[in-house]
Amino acid sequence: MDDWYVISNVDRIDSPALAFYPDRISGNIELAKRIIGDTNRLRPHVKTNKAAEVSRMLLDAGIRKFKCATIAEAEMLGHMNAPDVLLAYQPVGPKISRLLDLIKAYPATHYSCLVDQAENARAISALCEAGNITLDVFIDLNVGMNRTGVLPERAEALVDAILPLKSLQIIGLHGYDGHIHDAELSVRCQGADAAYALTERVFREISRKFAYPLVKVMGGTPTFPMYAKRKDCECSPGTFVFWDWGYGNAYPDMPFKVAALLITRVISVLDEHHVCVDLGYKAVASESPLPRVFFLNHPEAKPISQSEEHLVLEVPDSRLYPLGSVFYGIPVHICPTVALYDKAYVIRDREAIGEWPIIARSRRITY
Repeated sequence: MDDWYVISNVDRIDSPALAFYPDRISGNIELAKRIIGDTNRLRPHVKTNKAAEVSRMLLDAGIRKFKCATIAEAEMLGHMNAPDVLLAYQPVGPKISRLLDLIKAYPATHYSCLVDQAENARAISALCEAGNITLDVFIDLNVGMNRTGVLPERAEALVDAILPLKSLQIIGLHGYDGHIHDAELSVRCQGADAAYALTERVFREISRKFAYPLVKVMGGTPTFPMYAKRKDCECSPGTFVFWDWGYGNAYPDMPFKVAALLITRVISVLDEHHVCVDLGYKAVASESPLPRVFFLNHPEAKPISQSEEHLVLEVPDSRLYPLGSVFYGIPVHICPTVALYDKAYVIRDREAIGEWPIIARSRRITY
C-alpha cells in the first residue's frame, strides 16, 4: 500500500524519532537469503542496525556469521551467543585488550578480526600469548577504497611476517569495496570483478602456505548480488536490512524495501513557502549534501537549510502544513542515522507497539 508507513498512534511518539518496521525487515532478510542461496555464505554487517532485536531476527532466520565494526557491536553479538563474529576493524591500543576480554566473556562466540600491518599483528599476538588465547585473523586487503588494508602486492610479505606468531592464525582474506557505488549495473559489476580479481590473485599466492582452506569475505550491499553469484566467498551486506533513499534511488536493480523511517514535525511556519521541522544535524546523517532525507507523505517538500535541531523546507503553500504536521522521512544514509538514536519505535500493522534500544550505538556496553 502507498501509505504503509502511516502510524495510527503517531501522536504518542515525540519527534524526531526513528521507527522500525519488522515485517519489512523480515522481508529484506529473506530476500538476501534468496539472492545468495546458501545462508552459510551470508555474513551481514550489523553496523547498520546496532540493535539486538534486529540481530536476533537475523539469527532466527538461520544466519550464523556476522560482521561488525565496533567492540560494542561485537559485545552485543556475543551476548546473543552469535556463533561467528568478525570484527572488521584492525584493533589497536586498548581495543586489543577489549577484544580479548570479549573472547573470554563469551566463549560460545567465535571472534576474529582484521590485520593489515605486521607491527600491530605482533602487538596483538603478544597480548594473546599473555592471555593464553589463539586469535583467528583475516588479512585486510586494500582492493581500491584506499581506507584500510594492505596493498595486494605487499600481502604475501605480511602473511610471512604473521605466520611465525603462534597466537595468531590466518584464516582468510577480507576485501571491502566501499568505493564501488556506481548506479549503472554494468559498471558496478566491472568494479566488483576487479576487486575480486585482486583478492583472488592474493588468495592463490598465499594459499599454498596453509594446510587448510582459507576464506574470502567480500563486499558490502551495492556489490552483494555480484559476489553472491560466486560460490567461493562470503558476502557481508549491511544496509540491506533497512535500505535507504540513497541506495534505493541509486540501485533500482536491488528490490529491497525501506524498513526504517524518521518521524518529524513542523515546529514553525516561516512564510508562505517555508516551514521548519525538528530534523536537524542531530537527527539525520549529515555527511551528504542536501537533501539528506526524502519525505514519503510530502515529496514536494524541499530541504534548503539545516542546523543542529532544525531543517527548513521549501513548500508550495505553507498553509497546508500547520504546526504539528507529521512528516515521514527516508534518510539518504540510514547507517549513521540509526547511530544518532538511543531507541527505535517498533511499528506493526500501522501501530507503534514498543521500543527497541539501539544498544550498540554506544562505544562501550560493558567491555
